[in-house]
Amino acid sequence: MPLALFRRKRAGSAARGAGLAHPLPHGAGAFHCQVADPMGQPMPGADVTVTATDTGRAAAKATTDPYGLVFLTLPPGRYGVLISADGLQPHQQTVDVLPDETAPLTSVQLHVGRAPELPRPGTWLFDPPHTAIRFIAKHVGMAHVHGRFTRFEGGIHVAPDMADSRVEVRIDAASITTGNNTRDNHLRSADFLDVERYPYIDFSADRFLYRGGSKWTLQGALTMHGVSRTVDLDTGYLGVVNGGYAEELRCAALATAELHREDYTLNWRTMLAKGIAVVGPTVKLELDVQAMYRSHDTPTPPE
Repeated sequence: MPLALFRRKRAGSAARGAGLAHPLPHGAGAFHCQVADPMGQPMPGADVTVTATDTGRAAAKATTDPYGLVFLTLPPGRYGVLISADGLQPHQQTVDVLPDETAPLTSVQLHVGRAPELPRPGTWLFDPPHTAIRFIAKHVGMAHVHGRFTRFEGGIHVAPDMADSRVEVRIDAASITTGNNTRDNHLRSADFLDVERYPYIDFSADRFLYRGGSKWTLQGALTMHGVSRTVDLDTGYLGVVNGGYAEELRCAALATAELHREDYTLNWRTMLAKGIAVVGPTVKLELDVQAMYRSHDTPTPPE
C-alpha cells in the first residue's frame, strides 16, 4: 500500500512539472518544440534557427537539449523556423508569436536526408585559390591563435567504390602565417616546425569510412617534424557542381581533426620552462577543400 501511494505521488509530481510554464517578459511571446530523430526518439543537438519574416534577419539560434526540447522567447511577430541536423532532411515551418503567450508545443520528426551526389571516379586536384588549410591553437593563458598555410598541393583519387579512394596533401611548412612575423618566424624555427630540416607536412589517407548523410571519416597518416601519426579527419562532403573557370566540374568538403603537438615531439612544456609564451598542447586543423576534376581534355585554369 505505501508503495502504491508513493507511485501515485511521483506520477502526480511529474504531471505538475510537465505543466509548468516559462515566465515571459511583459509583451513577449514564446515558441517551443520537441524534435525527434527518424526512429521517433528525442533528438539532442539539433540546430534551430528562427528568422523574422518581415526583415529576413535571424532572431534566435539554439540547439535542442538532451530531451530534444528547445524554448525561445521572442518579440511578437511572424517567424520562419528551420530545424536541421547532420545527415537529416531539414524541417521548415512558419509560426506566429503573440504577446504574453506561449505557442502550443510543436512536435517535429526529422527524416533521413538524401546524400549528396558523389564525385565521379578519377582524379580531382585541389584548387588553391578556393582551398584553405587553417589551424586554431590556444595561446597559453590567453586567447586563441588562428593561422593558415598558404602553399600546398594535393588531390583525391576517387575510386569506383568511394571507400577505396585515397587523398594526398603536401604542405610547405615555411608558408605558415598567423599575422605576426615574430611568432611566425618562431614557429618556423627548430623550437617548433624546424622547416630547415622538415620542409613539408604530408597527409595521406586510403580509408574512407561512411558515417551517414554527408559525413565521412578519412583515416590516414600525418607526417610532421619527421614523425608520422595516424589521424582521423571528420569530413563533411558538400557535393558536386559545374562552375568556375570554363564551367569545370568541382567537388567540395570541409574536414577537421584535433592534433596533439607532443605526438610530433613539439614539446610545449619545454617552451614554458624557457619562459616562452606559446600555443597550447592541442591544435585544431581544418581543411576547407575545393577540388577540380582533371582529365586529358579538361582546361587548365589561369594562375
